[in-house]
Amino acid sequence: MASQNSVVLLTRLLSLKENSPLLLVLDSLAQSSYHLIQEFAYKSKNNIIYLSFETLNKPAYANEFLDCSVISTAEITKFIKSKTTPQTTSSTAQGKHLIIIDSFNYIPSTDITNFIASISEPSITIVGTFHINCPQPHNTSSYYPSALSLLSFIASSIFEVEAFHEHSIGEEQLSNRIRKLDIPISSALNSDVFKLTLTNRRKSGRSLIYTYKVDCKNHVYEVHKSNQAEEIDPEDESLLKDLTTFNLTTSNKQKLAREQVELPYMEAQEALGSSGGAIVYEFEKDDDYDEEDPYEDPF
Repeated sequence: MASQNSVVLLTRLLSLKENSPLLLVLDSLAQSSYHLIQEFAYKSKNNIIYLSFETLNKPAYANEFLDCSVISTAEITKFIKSKTTPQTTSSTAQGKHLIIIDSFNYIPSTDITNFIASISEPSITIVGTFHINCPQPHNTSSYYPSALSLLSFIASSIFEVEAFHEHSIGEEQLSNRIRKLDIPISSALNSDVFKLTLTNRRKSGRSLIYTYKVDCKNHVYEVHKSNQAEEIDPEDESLLKDLTTFNLTTSNKQKLAREQVELPYMEAQEALGSSGGAIVYEFEKDDDYDEEDPYEDPF
């Protein structure tokens, strides 16, 4: 049942039936996001706007195409606004829009959050690719988070595509060779059948991780290896690393002090918890209490 539910979740995300403003796709030299983006387009019934930073020709599935390599983010935002207003929306699009960004790598990390906020609307879903093997530009401030850290933090779902490595080449060995641009010739690389790791974030802050085998040629998805989702603790302090210059973590001494704090009304909860809430009042030496006056009863 859990395996079936996870496949249903993936299908709903690809069909844009989940409320997901930003879907982040991570790819590499071993496995491009091309086939997964094609799957989004195949499942989508929405108006598709393609923002190109490295794609020369307009894809066949795109309704609108914009070359973003020579214009500013403000001009991109203006173009999107002009194509997503009710007057310009066709009846077949039903007021929904899918914006595909072929590469987030060309947008500076200092601009990326403002850019996403400027084009985000309730009727818009953004699907963007980030190439993890591309060198990242050095930030002017060493304390500012990288573009990948920011995107991973604000994305509602993250799709990481990987190639199935051959038995003759180990996964770590393949990763090392690709890092050195020594790419082996293999039919498994950049194939339409690939491994997909999905990180889906719930409104509660809890994240679930699923791994799939995706066959884009036949549009078939199945759970890979384990059908159990790995649950991420929203209080895991490692998730806060490199997101800000402030210290958001707690030391062991601080954790111990926090655990020793006595919470209010604990005595009432322990003594009368079975019969409902109660207020425990302890008289002090300066209290003026008249036993004959019924309105003086603090209980």
